[in-house]
Amino acid sequence: MFDIEYKGGNAVIITTKKGSLAIDPKRSIFGLKNIVVKNGIELATEARFLTNSPEYQVNLEGPGEYEVSGFLIYGAPAYRHLDDRTKEGTIMASTLYRVEVDDVNIGVIGNVDPEITDDILETLDNIDVLIIPVGGNGYTLDATAAAAWANKIGPKVIIPVHYQNKALSYEVPQDSVDTFVELMKLPVVDEKKYKLKTAATLPVAAEIHKLELS
Repeated sequence: MFDIEYKGGNAVIITTKKGSLAIDPKRSIFGLKNIVVKNGIELATEARFLTNSPEYQVNLEGPGEYEVSGFLIYGAPAYRHLDDRTKEGTIMASTLYRVEVDDVNIGVIGNVDPEITDDILETLDNIDVLIIPVGGNGYTLDATAAAAWANKIGPKVIIPVHYQNKALSYEVPQDSVDTFVELMKLPVVDEKKYKLKTAATLPVAAEIHKLELS
C-alpha cells in the first residue's frame, strides 16, 4: 500500500504505486540536501519547509483539503511551539495534516504548541499511523509532550521524527529518541523504512517504529 522513509528533521517520504508525498523536504535548514521528487507532491507543515521546486507536480502548505495522486490530504491550522498565543494577532503558522491512503489514516505533526485542543483531536480522529517530532528543547514537542499527544490520539503505529542525530545540524539541539521510547513503554521496531501492505496488516496494539535516517 505504502512505504514511509525518514529523511531527518520532520522530513519523510510516503510512497505508493500512484505517487510520492515528500513532507517538509527543505533539509538545508539542518545541513542536508533538499529533497526533490520529480512529479511528486511537496507538503510542508510550515512555509519555510517548502523547497518550491518546479520538479514537484504541486507544492502544498497550509490549511485546506487536497486530493493528488491518490493522497487525500486535510490540513488544519496550529500554533507553533514558540508562538505567543496571548499576544493579539498571533498567527497559527503551522499546519498539521491528516493524510488518507486507501483505508489508512496518517497523522503528520510539525513544530506545534504542546496543548492538544479539541479541534486538533477531531482532525486526528481515527489515526492509524502517527508521525510526530520528539526532540524538544524549546523548538518542537519534547518527549513528554509527544507522549501525551500519542496517547490521546491512539494510533497503532508511531513514527518519531526530529530527534538528535550526529549527521544533522539542528537550529536548536535536540534530545535523543530514547527518552520518548522510555516514556511510551511500547514495543519498538527498528527498520530502514516502514512498509504497510494493507490496512489489515496494521498491528493490533500500538508499536513504535524507529526508522533509519536515509
